[in-house]
Amino acid sequence: MSQVRIRLPLTALRTFEVAARLLSFKAAADELRVTPTTVSNQIRQLEREWGCLLFVRKTRQVILTDAGRSLARVIGKAFDDIREEVEAHVSSLRKVVTLAAGPILSSRWLIPRLGAFYRRHPKIELILHHSPRITDASDLSTMIVIDWGNGGWVGLEATHLINVVYRPVASPALLAERGGIPSPADLARYPIIHQYDRTEWNSWLKRAGAPSVRFTEESIINDTNVVTQAAIDGLGVTLGTFPFIQSDIDAGRLVCPFDVDLHPSRSYHLLTRPGMREGTPEVAAVCDWLVAEARATPSA
Repeated sequence: MSQVRIRLPLTALRTFEVAARLLSFKAAADELRVTPTTVSNQIRQLEREWGCLLFVRKTRQVILTDAGRSLARVIGKAFDDIREEVEAHVSSLRKVVTLAAGPILSSRWLIPRLGAFYRRHPKIELILHHSPRITDASDLSTMIVIDWGNGGWVGLEATHLINVVYRPVASPALLAERGGIPSPADLARYPIIHQYDRTEWNSWLKRAGAPSVRFTEESIINDTNVVTQAAIDGLGVTLGTFPFIQSDIDAGRLVCPFDVDLHPSRSYHLLTRPGMREGTPEVAAVCDWLVAEARATPSA
């Protein structure tokens, strides 16, 4: 047998929330633009239906009972949550655009530019998400995605955004401790940090003319930001992702022992569903801004 659900009279609950917050039936009546008698009657009706006392009535004040305080906390939070949701998605004049991107692009390229974006587009609220890898339109859970690939996304509109290059980087302290890296062969004396796997380092060694070098101390880290921080902290030499870590070079946190670059075949692209930009002005504005910022980014 199904359990009987207690009726929730929303008008009376709203009245109770105001009265509990103000601890005054008269003040609650003023806020709600009703009479104090109406407030009192609605709360008494709740007490009768639920079989519990919510307020202790005194001559010039009302005091919440234990049950009243407990209920006030729950109802107050519920109304606050409803209010925030309405303000974010219904009442607000700001248009919401959801954007997903990977961690290093978000933290080192996108976030530093957001202040300028909001000054230019004060009526657009950009909500950032972590980006999963996208293979086709079924993977898209946000309005816009910035993804890493070759451009073959099925059922999506793709616009090239940013090229990157890989270049070995290390902390000045690590290089001083181990006597520098005069040639690629000397990398065998250093701890090496890989991202995901050894593919990029193998490709870089081949490009540098040292394909036979064998590393003796290696670690693999999947997050690009963590890889970069590990290099800054002197834990090893890694392939830095430019232009995203150029600020670390400029600040002296990292140095480049070689000027040999590895150019990956993949790059960052801007992805949207077909027609999204044409049919949604705020999405078009964000996409146009991202493309303009990418074009203004100095190449590595």
